[in-house]
Amino acid sequence: MVQKKEIIRLERESVIGVIKPRLIMTLANLIEQSFDRTEFLKLCKRVEYTIRAWYLLQFEDLMQLYSLFDPVHGARMLEQQKLDDKEIDVLEQNFLTYLFQVMEKSNFKIADNKEIEVATSGQYLLNLPIVVDESKLDNKLLKKYFEDHPTENIPDFSDKYVIFRRGIGLDKTTNWFFMEKMDIIISRFWKYLLRITKIEIFFMKPTFRKRDSESDTDEDDFFVERIRLENMELTPQTLLRMNTIQEPTFDRIIVVYRQATTVEDRPERGIHIKHFKSIPMADLEIVLPEKKNPGLKPMDWLSFIASAAVGLVAVVTSIETSKVDLWVVFAILSTVIGYCAKTYFSFQQNLAQYQNLITQSMYEKQLDSGRGTLLHLCDDVIQQEVKEVIVCFYMLMEQGKSTLTDLDRWCEDLIKEQFNDDINFDVDDAVKKLEKLGIVTRDTLGRYSIVGLKRANEVIGITTEEVVLKAKQDAANAPAAPAGQGYR
Repeated sequence: MVQKKEIIRLERESVIGVIKPRLIMTLANLIEQSFDRTEFLKLCKRVEYTIRAWYLLQFEDLMQLYSLFDPVHGARMLEQQKLDDKEIDVLEQNFLTYLFQVMEKSNFKIADNKEIEVATSGQYLLNLPIVVDESKLDNKLLKKYFEDHPTENIPDFSDKYVIFRRGIGLDKTTNWFFMEKMDIIISRFWKYLLRITKIEIFFMKPTFRKRDSESDTDEDDFFVERIRLENMELTPQTLLRMNTIQEPTFDRIIVVYRQATTVEDRPERGIHIKHFKSIPMADLEIVLPEKKNPGLKPMDWLSFIASAAVGLVAVVTSIETSKVDLWVVFAILSTVIGYCAKTYFSFQQNLAQYQNLITQSMYEKQLDSGRGTLLHLCDDVIQQEVKEVIVCFYMLMEQGKSTLTDLDRWCEDLIKEQFNDDINFDVDDAVKKLEKLGIVTRDTLGRYSIVGLKRANEVIGITTEEVVLKAKQDAANAPAAPAGQGYR
């Protein structure tokens, strides 16, 4: 079956997907000397304990601020604080500032105009027009934040809700797709009629402009194939065959918004944070807040009315002739009624599919919300920071002095070779943390090198966690007191 390939360009992620224990053990096993291996494992623990301590106070402030804007209990907390509106406004902007910083450290990015346009330029499992009821969303909170923190290429809806995304995956679905195939056939026939009647210019939609892969390709980009029914050649044989469609996914999505105030004397202060996983790009609408109930597409209504009008004219014309052919009238009415029935049942099937996707997003694809999402983000920041430092230190240990450009390439090659993960390593941030730890130096030529493993452990020093763990081990290994010699 011939099909037109649709390739979309995506930006490589900075997030290191491999879990930390596997990363550490894989790198440790590459070290030949057992003494160095032991020192490396000790260093990894001390790096994690130290980085966790760096962020402790910031995370505590974040969670304390969120307790005031928790949609469930935040209103009661604000009443106890006895704060005026201006003070609350300052606190909620402080919370957003902390939140966006944590998002950035976790390698979450705001979905910009280009990414939203790419996502909504196709269809996957969701075939209904989904519209957000903007009257139910606040448009002051986020608008104020972006006025104070200008951000390029943010979507028009960013004053009402913000979509953060991280990671790219693939989702495949295999099915018969009978109704979808019939929709495509009818749609193609309708476009053919519009084209031969020269009225297609009145129904043309602006198309998404794909950038030239030769002249406008960034070295940090990669390409993913989007397999859709719309690009397939449909024949009588393929109509009775199962097909597999494929859509790139956002591996993680976080949506931030506030509901609109419904009671004038009690302004809404709750901030909603929803966390989802594995959302197909073309079905991004399922994570949007305050969605309206879906209805027929404008194109469906237009086709429905046009077909009814054409059928009515044909029937009236046949009746007005001197000799009425009842079979012709019956054929025309059957065609019109059949098409109307098809439109109705297709809508019902799409509605059922939409309800199924919404249920799935709530029970399978929604990871957490509110405080749970923040706790996950805080831990995620630490895990990513630790992995970046460990990878960067290991490469400097193996390769010796290096410039940032070479170090960046070596780290990316290491992750690709050992874990088959093609990422855009954030070498600048990793080196800054190594400098903060005091275990890397820079010469006059701008090349970086590390201190020895043993010296690195001495520089960081014994951490509080190690002291606590040693005390627990000593207590566990201490011999039990003889009977009768306990405290009186």
